[in-house]
Amino acid sequence: MRIVLLSGGSGKRLWPLSNEVRSKQFLKVVRDKNGRIESMLQRVYRQLCLAGLDEGITVATSMSQVESIKGQLGEKVSVVVEPERRNTFPAIALSAAHLFFEKNCPPDETMVVLPVDPFVEDRYFRMLQWMDSVVQAERADIVLMGVKPTYPSEKYGYIIPDSTQDRMGCNENSLIQYHGTVLKVLEFKEKPDALAAQDFIGRGGLWNCGVFAFKISYLIDILDHTIGCGCYADIEQNYNRLEKTSFDYAVVEKAESVAVVTYDGGWKDLGTWNTLTEVMEEKTIGDVSISENCKNTHVINELGIPVVVMGVKDIVVAASPDGILVSDKEQSSHIKKYIESRDLRPMFEERSWGEYTVLNISVDKYGNRTVTKKKTIQAGKEIGETKHRKHLEVWTMLSGRAVISIKGRKHDAFSGDTFTIERGVLHSLQAKEDTVLLEVQIGTGED
Repeated sequence: MRIVLLSGGSGKRLWPLSNEVRSKQFLKVVRDKNGRIESMLQRVYRQLCLAGLDEGITVATSMSQVESIKGQLGEKVSVVVEPERRNTFPAIALSAAHLFFEKNCPPDETMVVLPVDPFVEDRYFRMLQWMDSVVQAERADIVLMGVKPTYPSEKYGYIIPDSTQDRMGCNENSLIQYHGTVLKVLEFKEKPDALAAQDFIGRGGLWNCGVFAFKISYLIDILDHTIGCGCYADIEQNYNRLEKTSFDYAVVEKAESVAVVTYDGGWKDLGTWNTLTEVMEEKTIGDVSISENCKNTHVINELGIPVVVMGVKDIVVAASPDGILVSDKEQSSHIKKYIESRDLRPMFEERSWGEYTVLNISVDKYGNRTVTKKKTIQAGKEIGETKHRKHLEVWTMLSGRAVISIKGRKHDAFSGDTFTIERGVLHSLQAKEDTVLLEVQIGTGED
């Protein structure tokens, strides 16, 4: 069995902490059982490893998120990079081609696709093994996981199963210890109103949590009939020809045989501030003072200045280099329409070597653009050799110790040292200890 984690989207409903580069799955706001803070990506990856599924994990993502993924999971994690963002069907198709052509996976091996950010119990991941067993038993072409609803939600799609079927158990030779119900899927319903949702629940409807299992050959055959695929490069080069739509619409709803297994444990989609704060143990993160008469209020502050909140209830306050949000929790789910029209350049990014924050951007009357960044490079990590066409850089060491290479010449760098790197000049940095530097870019733009 191969696991594909879908890591996409900008998570705009969690602005200003999330942006095009640091999506919601990278936010470190939840804690594990030992109290260590971790991101949703790290949590899901850890749970997969605990379930013994760490050998077959691939993360499908866009180029802008690769650095964050490797920074949080390590350089060895397998990553499939979309040539452009085109929704879940193209991303899953590209992943199947990667497993088949690049990883040489057998065509009849099971591929299980799931979101990178569900907040679930560990047994959710044991269900993936059960789904693998159902696929290999050829109960259906595609097997879905449905979550037993706890209330008539308008935020989720619904899977309507044929509840008149007999219970189908695991085959006798299976080693899977979870014996759930496998039901034929009759239809799908997308995000209904509360009244319709109540009706679906009465008919045995399940929340669609976006988990799919199928044999790799099933999707390779679809690709072959769609654009032809003799090798992985064929899919990459013709990626823009794949329909820009969801996997549900492009594949699942057209499949002749679809089954669903039921997961009845805890499950949350932490896609809004309202749901995210429900699982946060701390009421405040960062430099925050909050009065005792505040009720059901959460404050997250990533800025280097204090935030004081007094006498409010049911409020979320989030402050980051990207902006400041003050919102009623219920209303916070509507934030997307207020920011999607803005040209929001990410002001904070995680990289494989550390992180940086944009402190200032200015443009003079001649069109010269100056971008000032504060960069933190972890000990033992390096900013690999590169050069820039559009700007020169001035590096000023604020703390730490590093070796900076400019035009092949190495310099020992300490606090207070300054280096000017002209356009087109190869340069790199290797941190000997945790290093903080101020970078000023001057030119016509960023490379």
